[in-house]
Amino acid sequence: MSDQGANASHVVSPPDRERDPGFHEHGEPSPSRDPLETSQELPPPPLPPRPRLEGHAGSLRLSKRMSRPQLLSKPTTALSLADVHTQSRADAGSQQTSPTSRTVSRKQSFTHFGRFLGTSESGGDDSASLKSYAPTLDARLDGESMLGDVAEEDATPAWRALSAQIERDDPFEGALIEDDFISSHLQHEFDDLGSVQRDGSNEEELLDVWKAKLKHFFILSASGKPIYSRHGDDQLISHYIGVAQTVISFYQGAKDPLKGFTAGDVRFVMLSKGPLNLVAISRLGESESQLRTQLESLYMQILSTLTLPSMEKMFANRPSTDLRRPLQGTEQLLDGLADGFTRGSPSTLLSALECLRLRKTHRTAINDTLLKVRSPNLLYGLIVAAGRLVSVVRPKKHSLHPGDLHLIFNMLFEAGSVKAGGGENWIPLCLPGFNNSGYLYMYVSFFSTNTNNTGDGTERPSSSGKDDELAIVLISANKEGFFELRKMRDDLVAQLEKNGSMSVIKTAIRKGHATCTDIVPGTVLRHFLYKSRGNVQFTMPSFEPHFQGMVARRRLMSLYANLHESIHTRTAHLKVQHCVAKDATALAWETPLFELYCVAGPQVTRTALAQGANRIVQWIRREEERVFIIGGAVF
Repeated sequence: MSDQGANASHVVSPPDRERDPGFHEHGEPSPSRDPLETSQELPPPPLPPRPRLEGHAGSLRLSKRMSRPQLLSKPTTALSLADVHTQSRADAGSQQTSPTSRTVSRKQSFTHFGRFLGTSESGGDDSASLKSYAPTLDARLDGESMLGDVAEEDATPAWRALSAQIERDDPFEGALIEDDFISSHLQHEFDDLGSVQRDGSNEEELLDVWKAKLKHFFILSASGKPIYSRHGDDQLISHYIGVAQTVISFYQGAKDPLKGFTAGDVRFVMLSKGPLNLVAISRLGESESQLRTQLESLYMQILSTLTLPSMEKMFANRPSTDLRRPLQGTEQLLDGLADGFTRGSPSTLLSALECLRLRKTHRTAINDTLLKVRSPNLLYGLIVAAGRLVSVVRPKKHSLHPGDLHLIFNMLFEAGSVKAGGGENWIPLCLPGFNNSGYLYMYVSFFSTNTNNTGDGTERPSSSGKDDELAIVLISANKEGFFELRKMRDDLVAQLEKNGSMSVIKTAIRKGHATCTDIVPGTVLRHFLYKSRGNVQFTMPSFEPHFQGMVARRRLMSLYANLHESIHTRTAHLKVQHCVAKDATALAWETPLFELYCVAGPQVTRTALAQGANRIVQWIRREEERVFIIGGAVF
């Protein structure tokens, strides 16, 4: 058999099964041997030549002759049938393989604000979108061939060929399963454990409660000294800290640092940062990369208090330094971050920020006011409402890192350390994404959005909730700039009250998030996350009415986390991912411009889900300069 014939005799098999190893060449029989014996030793005749496929091996490329003649429009996305990854719970045990397609960066986006300037200065009307060229799923034409349900009698040979090779594993297997253990324990996840009594009589009881926690974070020094633990005191967890340090040190000594492992349904992730080792332990089904991102945020929180050079100097002079003393008082900040990760944070998952929805003219008026009253020593200025960014003023060649903004938002709205006293605060702060070697100084002033206020800039009471909080944040490199920034705050509030912008902001805060049906009437979608990759911002609807309560929202975020991981894992080359579970159907869609994650109820067809996704993209086009900050105020 010739080489060409041998190479052409492979059998075409579906991508989720192993291919036959192929045929080996055999030598010609010796003419002196018995013909019958020779015929028994010869291999069977080769199969017909394998049809030649275009593109890379293992991927399906359909020729134009096989496409549907009635599809008149040209594709508006970079998608093809081979890019669609459809999944069903029915065959969850099958091995996942991904069709080869175009690649995009899998690194989570930490692009600076203002990197891409939009049309905020173009003078367009309020409903104008900057560039309406985002890819869409045209459910009327392209949608049927990509995600639509095609009847068997109407299916073309191309569709049958695709259906035969559809992958049917489930990336969020178990994400929505009724798990009584997780549901019951999540309700008590944030309860305080208490301390071990002097006689140790309650130690076993506390250990049982500690082990039942769904998520743990540890921070320890390279010498093994505990620095931080989300649950339990030193006396309770000292043995486990010692085990963790031993395991980490063993692999570091072998020049092969341990990054993570899985034991049963528990995932362990380690992150080494200079003299610190950080450990995350989770039962919530999060991926290694997602837990590593959370550990990075905890590390940045420590740097925001100490700065990198000062921490390195401490450990260089004394490797056994107890870092808990210089970090004393920051436990609330670390706890706030850790608890936000456990509840499920869309901002952390997407590495993006959410903005308050405002008309373009209203946001422009706020930006102009910030520039008008700007202090000479101002570096950054932020107006933050209910945990969402309203406006930002920044230097022309500098942008705030999203990770730094996460730390500021956590300090303001999650940890409770700043807002507990109400009024105004002056805080030295290191922003590691901006400069991890020095301090900046942050002036913070909270205001109430209560309609009973007469518009005199009344500062908020400490009992206000997160959903009605308004904060003005002014950052300067001048440590003596408190009174200067306070005067800027006073002038800013007076101007915002005078031109009506303060009333607009308070009204938008009281409205809260719109529901899915308010955004897209009649949609089958129950919730979605849309991330603008260029602006490093995201938007989402209200969790109500389908996801009420902490447990329901945690399950939703677990579903989003698994969808996010399925299209961002290093081995994935997916653009569209359609998943079917017992309690929900979901769609993940990635393009160079945006990421969209949609969740609908059970038994929703692919056609309806695709149409819902397409309508969300169209709504974002129309509302882009309302839901996102394009550029901001620049000086």
